[in-house]
Amino acid sequence: MDRRRRTKMEGRFDLRRYPVAVGIATVAVLTVLLENALRLGLLNRYVVPLPSEVLLNLPRLFTEEAILQRFFDTGFRMLVSCILVVGIAVPTGALLWRYRLLRRAVIDWVAALAAAPVVLAFPLFLVMFGRSTATVVIMSLITGLAPLVIKTVEGLTTVRPVLINVGRSMRLSSMQMFWKILLPAALPAIFTGIKISWTYVLISVVGIEYLINLGGLGALINELVERYDLPGTYSSILLVVLLSVIYFMALERIEKWVRR
Repeated sequence: MDRRRRTKMEGRFDLRRYPVAVGIATVAVLTVLLENALRLGLLNRYVVPLPSEVLLNLPRLFTEEAILQRFFDTGFRMLVSCILVVGIAVPTGALLWRYRLLRRAVIDWVAALAAAPVVLAFPLFLVMFGRSTATVVIMSLITGLAPLVIKTVEGLTTVRPVLINVGRSMRLSSMQMFWKILLPAALPAIFTGIKISWTYVLISVVGIEYLINLGGLGALINELVERYDLPGTYSSILLVVLLSVIYFMALERIEKWVRR
């Protein structure tokens, strides 16, 4: 009876929508509280603009700042960087997992790269690649590599021995063992690494655009800050958040499709 009742309830209400609804409601409540705090003078309006002004300022970005072109410029740089990160970091992590001596020699340096402020080296990359998209992509690639390499090694190292024994009992070759057992078992850790890496990539792309003023949303934020256009600045930051949400929603769908 309980199972039937639960099935009927799930048929009426899609339980997957509850977290989304709670998240939207939380953001709405915090926005209202922030608006009231600013209007009452509890917060400085010269530092934080009214949320209502930020939202009302969004149409102006479309009409005056060519926001769609900037949005797609940043999105394209992110997409290229993210694809390169996955294409390089996952095989590198598998290589380090396969050769223990190489892993012991290199893994600490990879971890150090994750903590290194690569963005501070942007003058060097400007000299090598010029003020171009290549500079943004290569620096973002370097920034996002380390977390995914580490999580790939971790995922392959922590595969349960029983799964490996099953593969041996079926006399699978090394390549079959990797593709049919090891890699599927490591996918949760790998996708966790992809999420972390993509976060680093997003920060790097927007940050470098901001620093070298090379179009995109980062350059727009730089221009609006120099004009002291606070509502416009926060509106453009809101669009950066929207872009990251789009990417992570797409990543979740890809993860479900791959793990299926």
